[in-house]
Order: sequence, then structure tokens, then C-alpha cells
Amino acid sequence: MKLGVAIDIGTSGIRAQKIDLDTGDIQKTVITLRNPLPGANVMDHLDFAITYGLELAQGLHVNAVKHVIETLGIKPEELERMSICGNPIQLSIFQGIPIDDLAYAGERKKEKLNIKDQERNARIIDCSEIKGLEVYPNAKLVVPPAIRHEVGADALALIIKSGFMDTKDTAIATDYGTNAEMALIHEGTIYTGSAAAGPALEGQQIKNGKLASPFVISDVEFENNNIRNYVLNEEMDTVKAQLINPKNGDVIEDDSIKAMGITGTGVIAIIEAGMKNGIIQLPKINTPDHMLYLQDKIKFFEKDVEAAGLAMGAIRSGHLALCNAAGIQVADVKKAYMSGAAGTYMDAAKAHQVGMVPYNVEEVIQIGNTSLIVAREILLSEDRLWELQEMASKIVSNHVMFATDPAFKEAYIQEISYWGEGMPFKMLKKFLKKKGLPQIDLPEGTTKVTKLVEKDIPVLGDEGLEVLERVGTFLTMKVECPECPKCIKVCPNDAITIDDEGVVMISSDLCDGANCKRCINACPKETFRWENLTVLEQSA
Repeated sequence: MKLGVAIDIGTSGIRAQKIDLDTGDIQKTVITLRNPLPGANVMDHLDFAITYGLELAQGLHVNAVKHVIETLGIKPEELERMSICGNPIQLSIFQGIPIDDLAYAGERKKEKLNIKDQERNARIIDCSEIKGLEVYPNAKLVVPPAIRHEVGADALALIIKSGFMDTKDTAIATDYGTNAEMALIHEGTIYTGSAAAGPALEGQQIKNGKLASPFVISDVEFENNNIRNYVLNEEMDTVKAQLINPKNGDVIEDDSIKAMGITGTGVIAIIEAGMKNGIIQLPKINTPDHMLYLQDKIKFFEKDVEAAGLAMGAIRSGHLALCNAAGIQVADVKKAYMSGAAGTYMDAAKAHQVGMVPYNVEEVIQIGNTSLIVAREILLSEDRLWELQEMASKIVSNHVMFATDPAFKEAYIQEISYWGEGMPFKMLKKFLKKKGLPQIDLPEGTTKVTKLVEKDIPVLGDEGLEVLERVGTFLTMKVECPECPKCIKVCPNDAITIDDEGVVMISSDLCDGANCKRCINACPKETFRWENLTVLEQSA
């Protein structure tokens, strides 16, 4: 059997499939619950690679992919072909391509620093050309093209696989995740953007949150002021679970399936149902101890409401900014496509109600993981790769850099006030109107929902799904310091260990990166220096 691997390198994790190259059959699927780089979002990953070196970041990526391939059950000499898809930052880091042109938004800054845009066209190369992949002596690496240097292969996958280029309606497609890629089509022109929404939509930076995986709460409904939990089973199907009193955790109706956390879709459902019920009145939870109880002692806190609200606000601000760039109103968007794990498992009607879908759409279409689909297509067909390159070069696109876009910034400031400070929705609308921006509103009724797939990865293969809770990547260095465990004590994720000889080991996938650095601040100056970190080679 000739074996290949199709890989989606996402900001919040990796999804990969072992594929028989002769038949095209999927044999096995492996997903990770984290990205190997420190931090929970794409900006953290950029910061890590820029500050501490592309080589360090690339080593972590490659080690994680090697771990995934080993978990798929493929020996190095058996692998003949590997394909990757994802956003430009993740794919560039994996290949060792400089990312300075992605890190700096302003053209003047780029000119001052003499930063040139890197080429990110389709290509097929020997794996040996990528540092760390020399262990696959017989394998080729297939890389899809970006539309522009900042509009990557994942956005191309979203645009092509959604089918929204064929619609005559003004439509928007969104990959709901940590780095939410989105594209608006209006009168034949595509407007693209990417909102660093943060990891709450993937269940991360939520106290009891987890990525979409078996035995997580993926949906909730209120039944007579009690919360009905819905949990993903081993096959990632949503099944009815316990009925819980949300104010104290009492089990009203038991069920055998257990839950280990809340996924991003569950977070969205909790907020939508809670706001409708009135138990959530932004930014507060109206219970005696200001938290909601779910099954198996899982809780949802006011800080979770704020984290999720900021992510949802970023999505709505992104949609508004694209409409502003196209010179249209948000109400003109009539069709919405949802992709990615969150976009597949979330209740689209609930997402519509909380503003994650433009309020006036007539139909929402859920399409699954488009990035992994494209990775599989180019793994099996070189012709498909060059076809995608031709499509990418022909797409007329206008990229809106949200980091510098006035419309996005103004809208997001208002969203922060709405979700985090209790500003009434009417006032949010008033401020947007005052600034001359496209108007938003609350949906009237429900929209039509068309679900093309039941799972973000519809086919798992005969060998099934394996979930890697830990990516297996480590950073290490030797320190000379007093015998104190301050760095270990302050780490919020238990990512640090130190042995008797002063050898530090940091689990990179657990580390919060640029948003934390508590270990550095807790230690004597110049002692705990991340500049001294190296990637530890470690097998699965």
C-alpha cells in the first residue's frame, strides 16, 4: 500500500489523515487538541517566532507533525507523499519561510525594515528540503497556493469548497476558529479578512473548555429553567445527556454518557440559551454564585462569558468591516457559509441569534473542514494542485487588514463595551450609525439552515479516530538558580518541570506564550531566559 498523509495545520490544533494513495481511501484520522507553539492564538505564535526565532518555532511544528504521523501508524520509509493546508502563518513556520511580511501590517514599516513579501505559490518539493523532515527519505511535500501573501491556502479552500463563488447572492463564508478567516463576495469581487477572534470559539481560554473531541458538551437547551446537556460521543455524534439545575448542579435527569469539558459550540449555545432565558444578562450570570452548573461538575463562569463575547464580537466586527469595504450594508448579505469544526458542530440558528452570522441572511450552509478536504485533494492529484494555483491567480480579491482597518477597530471597541461592560444593544447600533458604519440588528425569526455534513471530518477511516491530548513537543534549557520552584508555581497550565541538574523542560503546547510569561517575571533577572531555549527532539 502506498501511503500519504493529508494535514490541516490549524491555529488551535492539527488534523491529519492516513490515505491509501492508490485507492484514495482514508485509513485513519488523528487530531491534536493543541497547536505545538506557545500561546493560544495566531498573534502569540507570530510573537514567539519573531522574538525567539523562526528555527525554534519551525522545530516545534515539525516535531508535532512527526508525532502525528507516527500516531497514524506510518513508518518513515513508508511515507510517499505529504500535503499540508492552513493559514499563511502556520504553513510558513512549518516550511521555514520568513514571516516578517505577515507580522507587520503597515507598508511604511515594511519599507523601513526592508521586508519583502515572500512567495507562497503552489509547490511540490522533497521532504528532505524541510529541516526535520529528512526522516522521510521517499516522501514529497505538496503545498497549496495562497491567493495573496496574507490570504492563505485555508482561505482559498474556504472560497472554493463552499461554492459561494457560484452564487448570485451577496454571500459570506467564515471559518469559525481561533483565527477566523472570512470572505465576502459581492458583484463578482471577493473581500477577505482574518479576525484573531481568540481560542474561545474552539473551547480554549474557557475555564472548563476543550477542543471538539469525544466527551465534551457541544450543545445545551433550557427545559423548564433546567439545562439539558448534549455531549459528543466516541464517534463525535451529538447525543442527549443529563438535565441539570444550572444554579446548584443538582441532577434532575441522569444519563450514562459523561462529559469532560465544554467545546466552543457548547460555549456559544450556553450564551445564546442563557441570554434567551435571562439567566445571562451581559456581562453577568444571574445565579447566587455567578456561575452556571453543567453536568459532571463542569461550570461556566462570567469570565467565560466575556472571553466568548470578545470572540463573537470579533466575528461580527469582521463581517461589518468586509461589508464596509464593499460599500454595502450588513443586511445585503443573504447567504452565509460556515466551515471548520466550530462551524460544523455549532447550532447555526443559535450562532445567528448571537450575531456570529449576519442578521438578515436567508440561508446558512454548514460545509465542514474545507482545509483538510483540500489537503486530501492535492495529496491525491497533482493536477488539482495546479488547478488551485490557476484559480488563486484569477481570484479578484481585496484583502482588508483588520489590524489597521478603521471600521473594524471602531466596531470592535463597541463590541467590547456590549459584551464586557453591559452596554445595551440599542446603544451599540447608535454608535455604529454615528460613525457612518454599516448597521447591524438582531435577527427577526430564524433562518434556513442547510447542513451538508454532520461532522467536520465526515470520514474517519476504518482505523477510526485517535485524539492526541498532548502534542509531544518540548522546549528545554539549563538554568543556574536558587532552589526555588517559583516558575513552576506561577505557571497556570503546569507546563514547566525542572530536574535536579537545573534542566528546564517546557511543554510548548501547554504554554500560554506571549500572553503569560509569568515564569520569566517570577525568576531573578537574566536567569529564566527564553532566548536560551532549544527544541527537544522527542519521539512519540
